[in-house]
Amino acid sequence: MAARIRKGDRVVVIAGKDKGRTGEVIRVLPDEDRAVVRGVNVARRHQRQTARDQGGIIAKEMPIHLSNIAIAAPSDGKATRIAFRRDENGVKRVAKRTGEVIDG
Repeated sequence: MAARIRKGDRVVVIAGKDKGRTGEVIRVLPDEDRAVVRGVNVARRHQRQTARDQGGIIAKEMPIHLSNIAIAAPSDGKATRIAFRRDENGVKRVAKRTGEVIDG
């Protein structure tokens, strides 16, 4: 089955402490059913200084469960579910709320 949420998708958080916030998917962790979303589920971590990075308290995005996020509809940005439609060019992801094709 094709992935419902992919890297680069615009998503809306539908449950949890960041409910209502939107962001772009940076990374998907399919084995854990989680995704990392820019600006969502941010935690402050203490980081030791290395030759490459400076130390201190940094803010970093932590993974969020896929059940707590939904794709944002391309037209209005509201949460929508995904349908898969097959045409002559292959399988497309379609927003169920609006019927718009999400990826080209």
